[in-house]
Amino acid sequence: MNVCFETFGCRLNRAETLEDEARCLARGHRVVTSHDQADVIIVRGCSVTGRAQHDCEKAVERLREHHPGTRVILTGCMPNARRFDISAFSRRRGDVDAPPPETPVPTSTARAYLKVQDGCSCGCTFCIVPRFRGEPRSTPFQDVLDRAKRFIDAGYREIVVTGCNLVLYSSEGRRLADLAAAVAALSPECRVRLGSVEPGEQAREVVRAMAETPNICRSLHLSVQSGSDRILSALRRRHSARGVDAIAAAAVQSMPLVALGCDVIAGFPGEGELDFQLTRSLLLRHPFSNVHAFPYSERPGTLAAELRGEVKRETRKARAHALADIGDETRRRFAKRFVGRTVDVVVESNGAPEGWTSEYLWLKERREKGGVMLGARSMRRQAKSFVVRSAHGGVLYGELAEDGR
Repeated sequence: MNVCFETFGCRLNRAETLEDEARCLARGHRVVTSHDQADVIIVRGCSVTGRAQHDCEKAVERLREHHPGTRVILTGCMPNARRFDISAFSRRRGDVDAPPPETPVPTSTARAYLKVQDGCSCGCTFCIVPRFRGEPRSTPFQDVLDRAKRFIDAGYREIVVTGCNLVLYSSEGRRLADLAAAVAALSPECRVRLGSVEPGEQAREVVRAMAETPNICRSLHLSVQSGSDRILSALRRRHSARGVDAIAAAAVQSMPLVALGCDVIAGFPGEGELDFQLTRSLLLRHPFSNVHAFPYSERPGTLAAELRGEVKRETRKARAHALADIGDETRRRFAKRFVGRTVDVVVESNGAPEGWTSEYLWLKERREKGGVMLGARSMRRQAKSFVVRSAHGGVLYGELAEDGR
């Protein structure tokens, strides 16, 4: 059977799709990229915003219209989605029930994606995800380590730890920082990258673990959302602007070249000019080099969709652009700090080597005109050291270090 996957949304959705692809291959099916070749198309949807849900629904409509003879299955964070189980439609007549095989390791990506947690109970007013993901649950600690070891044995040199809300990870008294350190301890040759974390005590623990563990990536992404305590209260967030200040300052003090990232919402109901300026000030106080700024989008079914004080859409967009511009400028300055330094990159390409540094900066190989393309021998998935020669637009350009690793 030929199976095609279409995935919308976050890293968690991506991790789940990769697991499903590996299961399909392990059962003897083919994973194809062409809809025309597919017997089944699995759409893993996202409804984090009304627009995201609309885009997924339209994609499913188009697939069913253009491929009427192909089975289209909707799964993921969507209304009317259902849990996808490869065994449910792959069993052939005459097959007998047997224990499911050990979950195979996905091998189609340059970096491994390790799901350790699902669900959320925070109850933020703008978020619909708990309706689809359910209550928090964590993968047992030893199961995570066993899975991570299999990724390492398969040749991966970066493991991206992901979940619906990572700070809710809890197993046998261990929390997220304990988990990150334990996965990192499995092999000094493999680095660990954490997805976004909520500001709070667990984020402070993560900062300490990151500073003490060389192969935990120096990249801390915080789900900030606003720099106004009044808006944070309306969002039902559990942190304050002062708390974000403390975490960001501690990270920079202990790791001067740490990459700070954040998510921010512009134009939440009731957000006035002062609230916006407080968010803008927060981004200017700290070197947030990876800013995801979104204009607020009403999501039917959330408490926020019923709030008064709607901000005009053009104002939301303008504020989001202004916040993103701050992040872009900070990223350009941050990248220039690496010129002349040696950085480690897990190569993602099959051609000329390029990939992410520990500090979540994209690096491309710099070659003089007519120079030899080192990527002629594939370095994909390998960890390589590069000397950064220049930085443009937040992107690094470097040459393979002499030792090359």
